Amino acid sequence: MQIIIKKYLLALLVLMTVSFTNCQESSTTTANASNLTKEANTAVSDFEIPQLLKREGAIAELSEWDYVQKTAKELQDKMKKNPADHKSSIYLALLYMQEARITGEHPYYYPAALEILDYVIAQKPSGKQKQMYFQALVSKASVYLSQHEFEKAMAVSKEALLVEDHDAQVYGALCDANVELGNYAEAVKMADKMVSIRPDLRSYSRVSYLRELHGDYKGAIEAMKLAVSAGLPGDEATAWARITLGDLYRNYGDLENATIQYKTALGERPNYAFATAGLAKIEMAKGNYAEAKKLLNEATEVMPEFSFYQTLAEVNQEEGNTEEVNKLNSELVEMLQEDQESGHNMDLELSNIYLTLGNNPEKALTYAERAYQKRPNNITVNQAMAKIYYKQGNYEAAAKHIDKALQTNFKDPELLCLAGLVKHKTGAETDGISLMKESMALNPKMNNELTKEAKAIL
Repeated sequence: MQIIIKKYLLALLVLMTVSFTNCQESSTTTANASNLTKEANTAVSDFEIPQLLKREGAIAELSEWDYVQKTAKELQDKMKKNPADHKSSIYLALLYMQEARITGEHPYYYPAALEILDYVIAQKPSGKQKQMYFQALVSKASVYLSQHEFEKAMAVSKEALLVEDHDAQVYGALCDANVELGNYAEAVKMADKMVSIRPDLRSYSRVSYLRELHGDYKGAIEAMKLAVSAGLPGDEATAWARITLGDLYRNYGDLENATIQYKTALGERPNYAFATAGLAKIEMAKGNYAEAKKLLNEATEVMPEFSFYQTLAEVNQEEGNTEEVNKLNSELVEMLQEDQESGHNMDLELSNIYLTLGNNPEKALTYAERAYQKRPNNITVNQAMAKIYYKQGNYEAAAKHIDKALQTNFKDPELLCLAGLVKHKTGAETDGISLMKESMALNPKMNNELTKEAKAIL
């Protein structure tokens, strides 16, 4: 049973957003850090242990589910018997964080995990229990990263660093937070520190993303291969890393190797929805829309992940099924707003939905600007802003954001395509054509609205 829990702990801290992300001390960050204990104090009085939700569908048939239920029951019983059993409390929070990833029930499990972690933090374990205080803090940072609350994640991570400065987990959280806040040089330092302490699936995954962000996609693939080989076959963490490797291959036009990774993940972890969705994207890239929809429907039956529905809407959009696109668009907005209400910041995701499916750049800009106010240096946020302004015909504004999106020499084909179009529209035609050609060379199989426009120009 202890081995199972440790596997969940490992899996949880691997790729929190593979949303992987100068520690500039702002007044906001300092204020957040000083409020940590104040936030947590509310958790101690009349604390009720959140319960495990029942899994539904294919994921309930996975062999691990029996272990998860037994483990959750054991941990809850220990917490009831001894409120100072911080180890059991933290393990239960970690298990819930992992269940959020596996089931897609983010609106329930992330707040539940935070309740448990705040319960531990409020008691501020010390002495021999000091490591439990550190683990509660770094786990709370991981939840905030998953909820896209990056400034909060930074503040909690710094608090954890004051407790323990030689643990790979805290440097992983600091790496992610810095990436998402656009502090890329500091993120590299944190990743290097993490690898020096513990070279494993978690650290290699972050190295991979940082290499990709700095234009070395081949190096990113090699690092992600190391991450996969460092994991245990069948673990959710290893499957996630393998899917990320597949996505890297697919994003740079290698559909054959991408397919191999998705199928291998399914072989090692049957009914893994992200692998099924990956295969659907392969079929979509090939123009096999019927097969893509079939696979996406299979994925959504396993878990209600919004990105599966978004891809399904995009397939219908390619087919011209306007009625189905509008239906899925409404469902997506409802899903994302539910996440927002549970504390999960989905501004950027909502912006993308309104732009690509809702054909509403004004509404998209409203949400993108909210993300930009919090993360003005982030590449993805600036790319989103540039894309919206480009669609609105405001090419000068798009150019300002596209330059910030290119700050690390990121070679993402879609980013380069957008950059080429913006340059072309603002008079730098030679540079624009060069960027569009580079984009098509990296991934000639791209087939969206912007790439069609670029191909017409070329």
